[in-house]
Amino acid sequence: MGRREDSASGFAELDDISASAYGQAVRIGMFDHEAIAEHLALGPAEIRRTEQILRHLKLLQPMPGDPSVLVPVGPDVAAADLVGAAERQIRDLQHAVTDVRTKLLSLTPLYFEGRRERNRVEAFDLISDPGLVQSMIDERRQQCRSELLIIQPGGPRPAEVLPAAREAAQEMLDRGVRLRTLYQHTARSDLPTRAYVRDVTEAGAEVRTADEVIDRIFIYDREIAFLPERVDCQEQTPGAAVVREPTLVSFLCSVFEYLWDGATPFVPDMSRTPTTDDGVKHSILRLMSKGYKDEMVARRLGMSVRTCRRHIAEITEELEATSRFQAGFNVAMSGMLNSIGDLL
Repeated sequence: MGRREDSASGFAELDDISASAYGQAVRIGMFDHEAIAEHLALGPAEIRRTEQILRHLKLLQPMPGDPSVLVPVGPDVAAADLVGAAERQIRDLQHAVTDVRTKLLSLTPLYFEGRRERNRVEAFDLISDPGLVQSMIDERRQQCRSELLIIQPGGPRPAEVLPAAREAAQEMLDRGVRLRTLYQHTARSDLPTRAYVRDVTEAGAEVRTADEVIDRIFIYDREIAFLPERVDCQEQTPGAAVVREPTLVSFLCSVFEYLWDGATPFVPDMSRTPTTDDGVKHSILRLMSKGYKDEMVARRLGMSVRTCRRHIAEITEELEATSRFQAGFNVAMSGMLNSIGDLL
């Protein structure tokens, strides 16, 4: 198979022999085939291949006035010659993108004025396209100036989303944005989530957990909030309600602060893997004492039904109860919830 000299990965072809031949050509002042071949002990085929590589990388160029003579040029000159066209295209694209964004954003005042005239009561946009919602969230994250408040229910974060979340959090923290996130206690038992929390808290983020939280919320600079769209089918990916009305956004911020004040700081200890921590145990006991079934307990605490039943089995064994009902009854009658709550 022939070598593609116009490959975008052409730099990979600069092997040790080609580099040595280039250095020798610099010393001589030209690419003298015989002298370089003799110095490097290269055969005719090898010296021709070396010349082709160096010419492809623009490190050898014809001498002005005598194209038959190849002379070496500086790496900076070669790089500029090799990637100059691509860089110009990139600059042109960046300029075009900036121009389009500027022109479209100039319509923002007209958009909001039109919305106010159309319906002064309406205070939000309902967007059902998840892809568009994600694009808006990404843009708001890049524009965020001072603070981002997040509530993430459902227990552990999916491991596949954590690398991108870690990168986004680091970028915001580097810009001086204060980042606060609320999870449920069940997130503490998940190794990938704990590793993510360890990394972002070391970078300056603040993370706490509570037994139960409200739905997923993102609040940027206390000016705009994203709430999940209500969908009839659980398998359907929801869009979002984008709230901009100051009174509603302020109320959501107050709800966040209320939950935050009652939550527990998440300080992951990577030296060990916890089982059922006190917060999760307290939450399960409280819901068991109210007579909730396993499925409801799991849903309220953001864990799978299988995990919930394993925890209930641990608690039942610790209480030396013969049944789930007896365990719940013993908890309610003994006042154990109050004593556990005093320790949390």
